[in-house]
Amino acid sequence: MSQSKKTHDKMSALEAACRHHGLPLTVQRRVILAALVARDDHPTADEILEEVRSRLPDVSRTTVYRVLNTLVQLGLAVKICSPGASARFDPKTDRHHHLVCVQCEQVMDFEAPTLNTLTLPDARKSAFQIHDYSIHFRGLCVDCREPTQFKPKKMKKKEIKQ
Repeated sequence: MSQSKKTHDKMSALEAACRHHGLPLTVQRRVILAALVARDDHPTADEILEEVRSRLPDVSRTTVYRVLNTLVQLGLAVKICSPGASARFDPKTDRHHHLVCVQCEQVMDFEAPTLNTLTLPDARKSAFQIHDYSIHFRGLCVDCREPTQFKPKKMKKKEIKQ
């Protein structure tokens, strides 16, 4: 699906959700959702804030956090939480899984159809009702696994200061 189609579909879903819940369809909601949909790197709220400020210079951090959480409540985004890391947001709300780098905290989508057919466990003994799941695999991304080697350039004798 093209980026413009994804953005159009999400905007239509935002309009419908706001109407259904009696929420105003604000410029901030539209711009923040557009910024989120345009990315595929599971940004933090601060990363969205940085991007949104190019269009809305006076937008506050609180507004961005509040709008992102509203988008999650409306089912238009998913909040990805990892222990010890900043919350990240994903506009992709269908069941999919993630690869999480334990070093740089990068989050990547991971499609694995066999994982989508798992039977939900019975958690009634824990007084918990499971609605859905997403599996996060933790490890090292290619950049953290194979860091570029820093090779200092050889200096000529006259470059060496004494």
